[in-house]
Amino acid sequence: MTSKIYFSDFFNVSTNTITHYGAYDISLISDLPLFIDPFLLFNSTKNEYNLLHENIIKYLKFLRDKSLAGLIDEGLLKSWYTFKEVKQNWLGFSKYGNQGSGLGMDFARALNKNLAVIFNNFGDEKVANGSHLEKLCLIRDGVGKDNISDFATNLINEYLLEYTQLFAQRHIHKNYRGRFRIKKVRFNYTTESWESLEYDLPCFQNNYVLLTPRDILTRDDIWINRNDMIHDYRQIVHSVDNEQLRAQLNNYLEKKLKPDVKDKEKRKIISKLYEKFPETIEYFIRSKEHRGEIAEYISQRKVKESEELFINNTLDLVSLLQQQTSFYDVPGITLNETKERIMFLKDVIENKGGHRIFYVDNEPCRRESDLQIMFRLTWFGTMLDISREVNDGRGPVDFKVSLGAHDKSLVEFKLASNSQLKRNLSKQLEIYKKASDSPTGFKVIIYFTEEEYERVDSILKDLKLKDSLDIILIDGRADNKPSGSKA
Repeated sequence: MTSKIYFSDFFNVSTNTITHYGAYDISLISDLPLFIDPFLLFNSTKNEYNLLHENIIKYLKFLRDKSLAGLIDEGLLKSWYTFKEVKQNWLGFSKYGNQGSGLGMDFARALNKNLAVIFNNFGDEKVANGSHLEKLCLIRDGVGKDNISDFATNLINEYLLEYTQLFAQRHIHKNYRGRFRIKKVRFNYTTESWESLEYDLPCFQNNYVLLTPRDILTRDDIWINRNDMIHDYRQIVHSVDNEQLRAQLNNYLEKKLKPDVKDKEKRKIISKLYEKFPETIEYFIRSKEHRGEIAEYISQRKVKESEELFINNTLDLVSLLQQQTSFYDVPGITLNETKERIMFLKDVIENKGGHRIFYVDNEPCRRESDLQIMFRLTWFGTMLDISREVNDGRGPVDFKVSLGAHDKSLVEFKLASNSQLKRNLSKQLEIYKKASDSPTGFKVIIYFTEEEYERVDSILKDLKLKDSLDIILIDGRADNKPSGSKA
């Protein structure tokens, strides 16, 4: 069986060709947790990226002026401030497949309010060297890092479409391409409306696919982010060269930050400081600008790690599953297929060298989200519906494996190091099974050290789940496996 997981597989083009072009070899099975960081456009030495960033700021200035002018008609708010998720790049924060929520009216109203009230000087900053889209996620809820990435992707959509079209026309046979008319590609400032354009693009399942340059991608968080702004407040206040403002900031902190203040309350106090003195944000942004080279280094490292984890390691695991098990030949109802596949995966990880999928630079990647994505990538070609993080009303479950409405099984992946493991084991899956009307469910727990195993074993004994057939432990340790030549 030929494994088709990545762009290169589906369009008969080598990974080296994609890498040489500068793009990321995306998966067409599931979104990968990467996204565009607009700071990498701003800080780049490439003029084309700098121009993209300038165009983003130009559009935000247009929105700022509209927000300052007063009440905006709901129709125009929808036209100017809302955007569908560009799901065709197969990147980001979607719950399953490549379906995301996009930027709807909640985002539009939050953005409109922030531009009119807090950031009414957007585009005319005096302290930082430039204007930044990320500024909009630093103060209030409603505009988060995923919104910033989605917004940036929409505002550089024309570039991504042209970038992909050029690659497709050079390297992809016309039988794998199609012509698509894309809405909201270019904004016309004369008519104040979005224009549609037509492109020749790679075609997958009657939709087009977009490639994204590797050097504008990152994961985890954008460079200019709220967590850093809260954490580094002392340094930011110290860097304020306006003596009067600095005195006001220190006075505020001295009054509010008592020695016994709790962390949660402390965060609220610091957040209020930035809301009360929004000009202080400029000093935080300036400090980030001055360390731009670090942002590029970190993003490059994270993209490389993601490639190692989700492409190289996953392909190695798929190869092992194809060669040494019947993982891809399991028929039957979801209960049987799901459990057999979990057991095949367990065997390959524990006994056939598959544990290496979880290691980058000899260190295990302890993230449940990574484990979920890798598990999903190994289910290519199945006739079953494999949905990630399905929410049936009682919270999201990692996977729902279904065949029609009446045959479904749930799978929860957990790390042994998860601090909430005991509570999760005692309550979570049973709640999900009832909410999803599913009679079957499995807990898969992976551990990477002897100490983690002992912790899980103790929890299972306490909960009287030691002999449960629905709980499957996977030994992901590297120090007790045979060498590569013997695996």
